[in-house]
Amino acid sequence: MDLPQKEITLPLSPFSPFQVFPFSNLPLNLLPPDHNPNAPHALISGKGNYPILLSKRAKKAGIPLRLIAVEGETPPKLYDSFRPEHRTLVKVGQLGKMLKVLKKFEAQYAIMAGQISPGKLFKGLHPDLKAVSLLASLKEKNAETIFGAIADEITKVGTTLLDARSFMEEDLADGGILVGKFPDKNMPWLEHGIKIATEVSRLDIGQAVIVRKGTVLAVEPYDGTDALIEYCAKFKTKDAILVKTSKPNQDYRFDVPVLGERTLQKLAASDIHTAAIAANSTLLLDKPNLLKQAKDLKINLIGFQVK
Repeated sequence: MDLPQKEITLPLSPFSPFQVFPFSNLPLNLLPPDHNPNAPHALISGKGNYPILLSKRAKKAGIPLRLIAVEGETPPKLYDSFRPEHRTLVKVGQLGKMLKVLKKFEAQYAIMAGQISPGKLFKGLHPDLKAVSLLASLKEKNAETIFGAIADEITKVGTTLLDARSFMEEDLADGGILVGKFPDKNMPWLEHGIKIATEVSRLDIGQAVIVRKGTVLAVEPYDGTDALIEYCAKFKTKDAILVKTSKPNQDYRFDVPVLGERTLQKLAASDIHTAAIAANSTLLLDKPNLLKQAKDLKINLIGFQVK
């Protein structure tokens, strides 16, 4: 179900760092120019609906897909959908085993989808010797540095790590008002929220903020957007706006902003009824159904593009 987009008519400040208007998704060359669709692809799956959808889209495109599932993270139904010889289960931190599996699968490409519980990167980690060596080499240990180093190791074994938006183009957020309405008088508050979110993401603190009438209620903590929303529920949230953006020079191989059904439910429960998301960067998981759900929950969704 395609919902009509409505144009925001209030002109933005010429100094505004973003644009909000209806536009189509930009042509994205997500796959390498020499991409071979007939070569084995390994899906390294975290939790949630994202890897399930990506698996369906890739298989529909005829991609020979294999699964590296992460214990306690990968949805069981995704694991069960693969033949035994096309799937392997690893624990969080078993980097050496994962690299060996890529070789066993003869995976020319790999793609990461789905979150690994952030806390498991520090507690509940089962590092093998390869992972211990990698972690010891990092001066800063956060999700970006850890997954960035893992991406480098994947490349070293001859596997190309693909943009994690690959095969998911139809779920990318468009620009403009996607659902609901947004009063012109609230535009300065939206400008403020996008400005703050852009700077916070640049500093690698988080990729989302919640603002209300020019006040920052909170920035995204280490455990994600849903935790941010839950925290802000204790404040007065009338006219509050969730702004979710991407980082400058975002590495989309392992870090893609995602908005899903659970986040919409959290927003509604917290009486926050407006969310602004970075267009062409943010995945709206199962987009037609998600937009319908946003409409049912009276959540206004706005796509913006940072200049």
